[in-house]
Amino acid sequence: MPTILDKIVATKQAEIERAKSAMPAPEVRARVGDAPLVRDFFTPLAAGGPVKLIAEVKKASPSVGLIRADFDPVAIARTYELHGASCVSVLTDTEFFQGSLEYLRQIREAISLPLLRKDFVLDEYQVLEARAAGADAVLLIAECLDDCGLRSLFGAVCELGMTPLVELYEPENLERVLEAGATLIGVNNRNLHTFEVDLDRTIRMRSAVPDHCVLVGESGIKTRADVERLAAAGVDAMLVGESLSREPDIGRAVDRLLGRTD
Repeated sequence: MPTILDKIVATKQAEIERAKSAMPAPEVRARVGDAPLVRDFFTPLAAGGPVKLIAEVKKASPSVGLIRADFDPVAIARTYELHGASCVSVLTDTEFFQGSLEYLRQIREAISLPLLRKDFVLDEYQVLEARAAGADAVLLIAECLDDCGLRSLFGAVCELGMTPLVELYEPENLERVLEAGATLIGVNNRNLHTFEVDLDRTIRMRSAVPDHCVLVGESGIKTRADVERLAAAGVDAMLVGESLSREPDIGRAVDRLLGRTD
């Protein structure tokens, strides 16, 4: 039986082909020249001190459906910036997450924090789209890419001056992620095949990730206690979307997560 990830990847491949037909790659590449300058995504996360927050603009997901009905991506991103996020992740997948590249463009004009395009990136075309829209970093998922694809897309992201955030779930993928050159590494606590979550997955991986790399815990992070467990394990940063997006007062939720309230 096809898994959720299988369905997403098949849908994404068809989506990419439609996008290429509507706007060929040379035209997208030409638009890259007009994109705003790249912001440094890596350094704010590598600065040391408390666990850094990559706050995610997220409307929905395949596992829970609609997360926030009164969804205003720009207002949410501004709140994240005001309350101490280090970077912002913008979901751009439309079919499964109700995201959009247009959200990324709008947010880029509204805030000064570095932005991550979070999507299922399978083709260099999507990397060009990301930079043309103003992205500073691009998520690459090891489970979705073979060695050649991972190295090729990693190089394409770097060539455009952006930062690759390379995510893995299975520990055996760490070696190939490191061989690709990744120094910003995300461990997804959510199994992309079943969508079950285990927060300890990032913690267990900490000792295997070299010290010169920045480790990002992704998915399932909900409380200040979760953050303190990540900090105690030496995790550098966290990517949090769902638990913030569903809160009535997102700013207050960020403050609680970062330990800025009593």
